[in-house]
Amino acid sequence: MSEEVCVIAEGLAWAKILRDGRYLATDNIMLMLELAVEMGRPLLLEGPSGSGKTALAEAIAQGTGKPLIRLSCYEGLGASEALYDWNYHAQWAHLTQNQATDPFSDEFLLARPLLQAIQEPDSVLLIDEVDRADEAFEAMLLEYLSAFQISIPERGTLKATHAPITVLTSNRQRPLSDALRRRCLYIFLDWPDAQREETVVRFHVPELQSTLVEPLVGAVRRLRTWNLLKAPGLSESIDWARAAAIQRISRWDRRWVEQSLGLVVKDALDLQRVLERLDELVEPET
Repeated sequence: MSEEVCVIAEGLAWAKILRDGRYLATDNIMLMLELAVEMGRPLLLEGPSGSGKTALAEAIAQGTGKPLIRLSCYEGLGASEALYDWNYHAQWAHLTQNQATDPFSDEFLLARPLLQAIQEPDSVLLIDEVDRADEAFEAMLLEYLSAFQISIPERGTLKATHAPITVLTSNRQRPLSDALRRRCLYIFLDWPDAQREETVVRFHVPELQSTLVEPLVGAVRRLRTWNLLKAPGLSESIDWARAAAIQRISRWDRRWVEQSLGLVVKDALDLQRVLERLDELVEPET
């Protein structure tokens, strides 16, 4: 098989894997994902909240059949939550019983997501919203991102037998360090254009009446331009479509849009602003 044919075949394989995981990927996403796996590098996904970053990691796990290990980041996240911890109560009981075995053996080690990924390299590790964690956590993360290993003072360095598929996501709430970025391959996931979002909606909700797809997607895309506190993402588009299909809506009219806004608008102030401009989300009367 020629090199060109081989590349095409691998691309098609990832397209099927992601479809099996209920995700429609662009050629750019499939290429960067393939390279991240082949090169053994983490993949950093940046973009607005709701643009499909977390869903991509979930689709990789579902489509490949690999277990998903999730680390949800937050300010103050530390080693005992992200890397490992010790079962101190069991260690104390062990020592008081004058046991001869090592109190820092595997039986007392509590694996957190990064260590779990090292111990189970045939997995997908999702480090979600890494921009919510502080810079100290980023620095702690670098050893894993560089060599898929972590150092435990009492045990030494533990290294994965091969690179787990590692995906980091960021909503760009704060700048990430150059050191972290250098260790990752990168994808910026923006909102899809109208045509692609319509394709995504049809893919996930094929039972939706076809005439509703364009006005629904148009309404969601319009909402994203209104500087709302919580702009609707792709998942909201899909939820709105599912709701319309469940209710067997045949017309995109003002009454339905107003009654169902809770599917796409998730803040009281945003809701007030949207209600004041509701007519802009509805097809003009013909």
